[in-house]
Parts: sequence; C-alpha cells; structure tokens
Amino acid sequence: MGLMGDRARLLETRRLVQAPGAGSDQEDRDPSSSDPDGPQRGSIPAQAVASPSQTSPSRESFATYAGEAADLELETARRRATECGDPASLSMLGALLLRRGDLDGAERHLRAATAEGDRSAANNLGVLLHQRGYPDEAAGWWRVAAVAGSAAAAHALGRYHRERGDEPAAEYWLRQSAESGHALGAYALADLLEHRSDVGAERWFRAAAERGHREAAYRLARILDGRSPRRAPADEPGASLVPSTGTRRVSVGGGDTSVRELRAAAAAVRPDTSAEAEQWYRQAAARGHRRAALHLGTLLEGRGETQEAARWYLTSAKDGEPRAACALGFLLRDAGDLESAAVWWRRAAQEGDGNAANALGALHADRGEPQQAERWYRTALDAGDVNGAYNLALLCAEQGRTTQAEQWYRRAAYAGHREAANALAVLLLQGGDPSGAEPWFSKAAEAGSVDAAFNLGILHAGRDDEQTAVQWYERAAAAGHTEAALQVAMIVLRDGGADDVEEAERYLRIAVRGDGPEAAFRLGALLDRAADGDDTARRDECEQWYERAALKGHRRAQVRLGMLRAERGDVVEAAHWYREAAEAGSRNGAFNLGLLLAREGSEPEAAMWWARAAEAGHGRAALRLALLAARHGDLAEAETWCAHAVELGPPEVAERAARLREALRQELSA
Repeated sequence: MGLMGDRARLLETRRLVQAPGAGSDQEDRDPSSSDPDGPQRGSIPAQAVASPSQTSPSRESFATYAGEAADLELETARRRATECGDPASLSMLGALLLRRGDLDGAERHLRAATAEGDRSAANNLGVLLHQRGYPDEAAGWWRVAAVAGSAAAAHALGRYHRERGDEPAAEYWLRQSAESGHALGAYALADLLEHRSDVGAERWFRAAAERGHREAAYRLARILDGRSPRRAPADEPGASLVPSTGTRRVSVGGGDTSVRELRAAAAAVRPDTSAEAEQWYRQAAARGHRRAALHLGTLLEGRGETQEAARWYLTSAKDGEPRAACALGFLLRDAGDLESAAVWWRRAAQEGDGNAANALGALHADRGEPQQAERWYRTALDAGDVNGAYNLALLCAEQGRTTQAEQWYRRAAYAGHREAANALAVLLLQGGDPSGAEPWFSKAAEAGSVDAAFNLGILHAGRDDEQTAVQWYERAAAAGHTEAALQVAMIVLRDGGADDVEEAERYLRIAVRGDGPEAAFRLGALLDRAADGDDTARRDECEQWYERAALKGHRRAQVRLGMLRAERGDVVEAAHWYREAAEAGSRNGAFNLGLLLAREGSEPEAAMWWARAAEAGHGRAALRLALLAARHGDLAEAETWCAHAVELGPPEVAERAARLREALRQELSA
C-alpha cells in the first residue's frame, strides 16, 4: 500500500481506545454517563410483535467474524512494530493490546511510543494507568496529550477533574475537546452544563448528536420534547361521594420512571409537536438506545400510529427496557390480545416494573381471580409502586373486607396517593367519622384530587356552610368535575339575578359533559326560559337537552318535552312522554296525560290518570275530578274531590274548589 496507506491505518488505530476505560475517540459510549442501553449497534427492525423468548441467531456469527478480524489486526500490528519500530507502529500495537486487556504488553509499547512524543500513545497510556488504579498519573499523561492537541485526552482530563469536583478545570478541558469536534467531549460538556442549568447545554448535546452520539441525541430529544405544546387535559366526568370500587385506578408516577406518565404525556402532545424531537429520538433509537425507542413509541402511540409504536416498544423491550414491555402490554390489551399483553406485563413485572404488576393484578381481578390479583398488587407494592396499596384497598373493599381496605388506603394515602386519601376519607365518612374524614379530603384536594374537592363541598354543605361548600364546588368545577359544576349552577340560579344567567349556563355546559340527566334538564330549562319567541335555534337546543334527559328517565324533562310536542300538535309524541313520566310516578305527567286523553274523548282513562295524580297530591287533578263528577251528577263524590283540591292547593285552585264545594252543598241541601 505504500507509506500513505500505512499511515492511514496507523491513524485508525489511534481511534481504537478511548479514555478512560472503554471505547475509542469516536465511540458513542461515554463512561461519564449512566447509559443503561449497552454497546452501540445498528437497528434490528421488528416486523411483528413476538414473544420475549425470540432472539436473533446472527449475533453469534458476527461475533466470531469480529474476533477473527481482531486477531488478524493484532498480528499485523505486531509485525509492523517489529519491522518498523517507529512510534506510530508501537502506539498502534499498544492500543490493540490495551483493547484486548493485555495491560503489561500494552504499557511497554505505549511508554516506548510516548517517549518518542506520540500523543495518541500518551492518551492511551493514561487510559491504561487509569484502569490500573493510578488516576493522578493517568491525568498527567492525558495533560501531555491534550496540550499536544488530542481531543480524546482533553475529554478524559475534563472528566478526571469533574470527578474530583473541580468544575472550572473540567469545563476548560471538555470545551477544548468539544471545540475540536470530539463527540464525547461535546456530550460531557453538555452534561456538565445541564447539571448547572446552563442553556448552553443544548448546543453541545446537538453537536454530539450530529456526530452520532446516541445518548446526546436522546437527551437533546428530551429537551425538545419538553418544550412541545401540550393539549389541555381532557375533562373527566366527576365521581360521586362514594368511589367506584369496580374501577382500578392507578395514578401517574413521577419523572421518567413510569410508562403511565409517558403514555399520558404522549397522548397530550398536540399534532404539531416538535418534529425535531422525533428526529433525534429516531436517530438514537436506530442506534440501539432503548429509552429513545420507548419514548419514540409513546410519541407515535399518542399520534395514533400504534403499529409503528408497537415495533419500537418491541425493540426496546427486547433490549431489556421493562417500561417498553409494559407499554407493549397495554397496546396489546387495547387491541384485544389479553394473553400476549399478560406475557409482556409479566416480563416487565419480573424486572421490577410496578405498573406492569398492577396491570396484571387488574387483569386477574377482572377474571375473578382475587388471590392472583392480590399477589401482583403486592409485587407492585414491593417494587415501590404505591398504586399497589391503593389497588389492594379497592380489592378488599370489593370483598367487603372494610378493615383491611382502610389499612391499605391509609398506607397509600400516607405515601402521598391522593385518590387513596380521598377513598379513605369516604370510608371514614361512611363509618360516621366526619371529623376524621375532613383532613384526608383536604389533603387529597390540595394534592389535586378533583373528587376530593367536590366531596369537601358536600361535607360543608351538610354542615350548612354553603359559602365554603361553594368555594370547593367551584374549585372542582374549574377542573371539569361535572357534578360540582351542576351544584354551582343550581346555587347561582337560586340566588343570582338576571345578570347571573350566563354564569349559570357556563357551569351547566360543563355539567352536561358528565351525561347526567339532571344537568341536561336544567340546561334545557334555562334555555327554555331565556329563548325569545323568534329564537328557534335556542328553542331547538333546549328541546334537544330535554330529550336527552327524558331518554335517561328524567320525569320533569319528560313532562316538559311532552308539553313542547303538544304545543306543536304532535299528540302521539306528547302522550308518549306524558305516559313515560306518569308511569314513573310523576303526578304532573299523569295530570297532563289526563288532559290530553280528555281532549281526545277518552274521559274514563283520563279520570284514572287524574285520580292517580290527585292521590299523589296534585290539586288541579282533584279539581278536574270534582268537575267531572259534578257534570255526571255525582255531587257527593264531587264534593269529596273539592275538599281534596282545597287541601292540596295551590291557592287559586283551592279558591275555585272552595266555591264549587259551596255550590255543591247548596245543591245538595236544596
């Protein structure tokens, strides 16, 4: 090859060893970082979701080939060192021996090359001494190499100073390395700057990522992802005072430790999220970074691209990331494949993922296997996931084991689980201990539990402390609690004036998101009262809300909907809704149905419904029966119904009934 070819090969050997301890000048791995993703390698595409036992047989043959190539390279280096004896040849041989772990042989050749002024040998001699436990002597040789222009040595020297707490010196040498284009130097400088919350960190993460450093690409993506705009959290229907034990709730974990938070955050990212963050996640994931693959999967899942998300989850899970295995399990569950989901959850749970253990517990609980459910909930708790205690409490509550449920709720609540604190307060309140319940409600509400804020409103309302109750209702309503919004609207409508109608409507529109019939009826009634004669759009909307409530069995909505249909001349529809209300016990529905039937000539059936209404306390129905009896000549019965009408009222009905009764008495005594 000639001198130029030999020199090119010698330059390549200078990149074979990286200080201190692993890699080469250009290798991705940075010993100063806690990268759990293992050695860098190319992406292995996942074509389909497979079981955890699947492996790739190609790695063993590749390792055999790499070993043979390394042996050939070492023998070539030995020959050249013997033949030439120049510093570059000795340095190359020393680097190869160092990489193979032959420290004695490497040191002899590296010292010989260093004595001749080879800076690569000085750097690698520092690596060797560092491995042997002589960091100060290693730093001396790194300084020699760094002053001579070795970016790798400057990086190693910067790390040496950082490990000893000398950050100014560390920054100086790391900057020298980074500005020389050294990827690991740029990454280590960025890591130092980020530790100090210096905005310059992003620049150097980017510089390292652009040179192929996968951890830098991942951390740059995390910075950019953190800036991505998020959707406002969706409003959730509010819960009643008694929590549903049929739903196993798990609160979001903190930081980068829970797939629940990753999936929730990804779901909240707007469609215009940073494309650059995704680009860097992809780069790091393609180079084997398992956490980048996990985050890329959650980002894709949040966009609805579940097929590609599954492939990245699979890649990450096969590389040993339990959160990816857990996320893959949720994706499979959502696709209806519970058996495969359980396989991945079990793998993640066995590797210490509490979220996966909770998911397994819920799966067994839903199958009616409480012992297995309890086992996995305890596994989650042992993994440090407080949701395990909360779910154990729910399981005990379902089985009527109230004492044990209280113990588990209390354990989770003391650990800061806000929904457990709320559930504990509910349990205490149901047990007749409102003074013991209130502090837990307060603790849960202050921690952000919307249900607890609503429950505090109920608690204070029960004490006739409406002012405090409204404050808590408003707080819960502002967070989207539909029942709380309904309570505020009712109070505003009761106590407010004409100027407060818009505020009441605003709260009612929050309340109807919960799909409750009372909120729909009240919004319909408000629009009904506010609609002008020509405001057909508002009247149509109010009728829609009445119908929504009526279909859910709301009797007053059924009566009012019947009246609106009767006004339009739709007698069949009006009769249908009046009958629905009457049969459900509405006296107004029975009275109106009687009126409709009487107009249609069905007087006997009308009398039956009026009698039912009168017996339920409807004064006008009693008066109608009195008039009907008088018209048929049954004066004694008419007088009896008049007496009922006088007693039942309202005043104008009582007055008319009294006059009729007097006339009947005169007729009877004549």
